[in-house]
Amino acid sequence: MPAELPILYVKTGCPWCHEAIDFLSEHGIGYREQNVSDDPRAMEEMRKKSGQTRAPTLDWNGKILADFGVDELIPFLRQQNVKLEDS
Repeated sequence: MPAELPILYVKTGCPWCHEAIDFLSEHGIGYREQNVSDDPRAMEEMRKKSGQTRAPTLDWNGKILADFGVDELIPFLRQQNVKLEDS
């Protein structure tokens, strides 16, 4: 996948991570997934970007949303000019 896609850092077994993945997929929003449970380099990258170790964390072209649920994801995406259908 292209490097310019946002990066979604996730952890194995994280229910909030699965919700974020499902939401992004359902809305056709592309991203690159990095599993920090399996990749110590990805964990360190996420920690440096967000200042913490909780997932999910989304790096949207340098804008960071850390330790979030879908309720925080929706306004963040709208701030990035991502068009979402109101439900």
